[in-house]
Amino acid sequence: MRESALLVGRTLAAVAEYIRPGVSTLALDDIAETFIRDHGAVPGFKGYGDFPNTLCASKNAQVVHGIPNHDELLDGDILSLDCGVLMNGFYGDSAYTFAIGEVSNEIKKLLKVTKECLDLALAQCVVGKRIGDIGYACQSHAEAHGFGVVRELVGHGLGKELHEAPEVPNYGRRGNGARLSEGMVLAVEPMINLGKKEVVQSEDGWTIVTVDGRPSAHFEHDVVIRKGHCEVLSSFAPIEEVLKESTEIS
Repeated sequence: MRESALLVGRTLAAVAEYIRPGVSTLALDDIAETFIRDHGAVPGFKGYGDFPNTLCASKNAQVVHGIPNHDELLDGDILSLDCGVLMNGFYGDSAYTFAIGEVSNEIKKLLKVTKECLDLALAQCVVGKRIGDIGYACQSHAEAHGFGVVRELVGHGLGKELHEAPEVPNYGRRGNGARLSEGMVLAVEPMINLGKKEVVQSEDGWTIVTVDGRPSAHFEHDVVIRKGHCEVLSSFAPIEEVLKESTEIS
């Protein structure tokens, strides 16, 4: 599972090299699929429930499950890329939200706080804690900054199936829900809105968007529950190395 999870991060890093204004999400999708297949795996999302692509590419007010298309990215957009792979019989599943060119300070804060929500949630992914502790950590931090926490979409267990029990909401009460046990693998994925928490499904049957049209951010890691700590299987390091290099060049 670690191999699968790390391959997702490397895939998103390969895609990140091409993320800039003027590039289409469909072009990014082609890069991701080629990279995954070249490394001995298959896209985890393509064909899953008839989803047509390798990446879920969700721009601005799109929360998750955006379908890649020919529309070009614009300066000031944000783009959440969610990617899954299936390798050696196990899934990896991770997401990262990218800023395209120069974004506003409120968008920068949204990205920062959403990633902090993920870190705080992961700190609760230890033996003896409960699912509600994960959700509470995420919700309380997001709402303290005035952001909305999506209710209709949740994290999940992960393994030989892409979505396994238990569900992992990004909201909840401390001490509630299933108890976390040694070796349990979870995909933890805060989805945080700049505005209201409410979302709606688009006519395409996949894309989820905010009701108020304000942007949403999404970060996701795969983790193993351990005693006293969580073991993070996925990695943002290769993605952020690419982003650092592109910033230095520009």
